[in-house]
Formats: sequence, structure tokens, C-alpha cells
Amino acid sequence: MTSDRVDACDLLCLDLPHAEEIRAALPPSSEVESAAAAAKALGDPTRLTIASALGRGDELCVCDLAWVVGQAQNLVSHHLRQLKSAGLVTSRRDGKLVMYSLTEPGRALVSAVLVAVSGG
Repeated sequence: MTSDRVDACDLLCLDLPHAEEIRAALPPSSEVESAAAAAKALGDPTRLTIASALGRGDELCVCDLAWVVGQAQNLVSHHLRQLKSAGLVTSRRDGKLVMYSLTEPGRALVSAVLVAVSGG
């Protein structure tokens, strides 16, 4: 009987101690879900651009971010909310302005994504 599945294996080639070690070292599903949500948040080009700008500018208000990334303020605000809910961005009030900055996990993830695709 042949299988139509390309990933089917007729031989048991499992190195059980090695496989158990890998399985034991996997992060808990709650961490994986959180990391996947953060990665998904950066999956949008506008959000990645906003996050990159925050990485360079340290702390920016929506109006400055909108100008920097060339998008409308309401669109930038929308994307900032998504980045914030993913734990990549934090905000603080400064008088009438709300200032945004990357969290440490946000800074690390943005850097990793941009380095991975730039090859450096």
C-alpha cells in the first residue's frame, strides 16, 4: 500500500532519546501562542514599518509617526493598537500627546525580522 502523503515515512527512524530531549525543550503552548501573535502583528508591512520607525526614533507620537511612515494618523493609530495588544509597543501620556515606544520584546523581534530578511 502506497501513501499519497509526501511526508509519510515507512521506516521508524526515530532516535528516541534525542526526540524526547527536543520535545522536553519545546516552549509551553502559551508562550508559542504569544510569540505567534507577536509575529503575526509584524506580518503587516505598515505595522512593521511603524515598528521599525519606533526602533529608530525611540519614542514618537502618532502625528510624527504618521509623517515618518507616510500614512494617515487614524491608520497609524489603528496599527499601534494592534502592536500594543501584541505586547510589542507601549505608550505613555505626555500632556495632550500619547508617546509610543517599542517594548524590549518588540525591539528584539523587529530587529530579528529585519536582520533575517536583509541578510545581515
